[in-house]
Amino acid sequence: MAESQDNVLNLLKKSEEFLKKKNIPSARLDAEILLADLLKIQRVKLYVDFERPLSLSEKDEYRERIVQRSKFKPTAYIIGRKAFFDSEFHVNESVLIPRPETEELVAWVLEEYPNKEDSLDVLDLCSGSGCIGISLAKARKEWNVSFTDSSESALEINKKNIQEILNTDRSFELYHGDLLSPIPNETKFDLVVSNPPYIPEADKPNIMPDVAEYEPHLALFVSDFQGFHTKILTEAKSKLKPQGRLYLETHPRYSNWLKDTALSLGYSEADLKKDLSGRDSFVRLKI
Repeated sequence: MAESQDNVLNLLKKSEEFLKKKNIPSARLDAEILLADLLKIQRVKLYVDFERPLSLSEKDEYRERIVQRSKFKPTAYIIGRKAFFDSEFHVNESVLIPRPETEELVAWVLEEYPNKEDSLDVLDLCSGSGCIGISLAKARKEWNVSFTDSSESALEINKKNIQEILNTDRSFELYHGDLLSPIPNETKFDLVVSNPPYIPEADKPNIMPDVAEYEPHLALFVSDFQGFHTKILTEAKSKLKPQGRLYLETHPRYSNWLKDTALSLGYSEADLKKDLSGRDSFVRLKI
């Protein structure tokens, strides 16, 4: 018979203490998420059955997960999933972990296009896990959504998420290549939506270790923000239909530069939107 120290409550307490000693900021929450996922139950159910003993194999697996987290490996990568908008996305170290700020970008686009009967051609640029495009496609069944990323392994995760989350006969184009270069010349979009890499490489020392040490640097950092984003603005402009729009998540420090540069490149309108923290994290550009 398992000893009481092997039950859910005691293991959570010990794991929380261990993670706190390792300076993990959300120690209790992470301990709960990792255990609930292991036991295949909702997190709240841990406290319904907190005296439940764990088997030897469950304890070993849980201990391994806690050790991984103590080394700052993100919880989402340990369990292989992350909730975003109203879906759960597969993630691994080939793709960025979807962020709440990006949910705000998706919500903004949907607010501006409320008619569910409209048929639009949409591109998720630098798509990663596909969380932006898939969330838009799930909410707007008539939209024709395509995806592009420079990482083949990211596109594999993207494809898996399309299959499992959308579970539909709709066809989705996935393009592999640098920004919009793989898109056929004749293909044009009503909307391009993107969370591209936007953290200047000079900021690397200030980034949390669970991000800097595990998430793909190709999707996070840019050596030349202005050069890279000028390329995005120029390529997107050539791919947008008349009245088309480009929505970007960006570094608040560069949002005004993006706005001014877009207008100088011939976009007719450029608007900023604040995230819930009050930072100018989003830019909307119109042809």
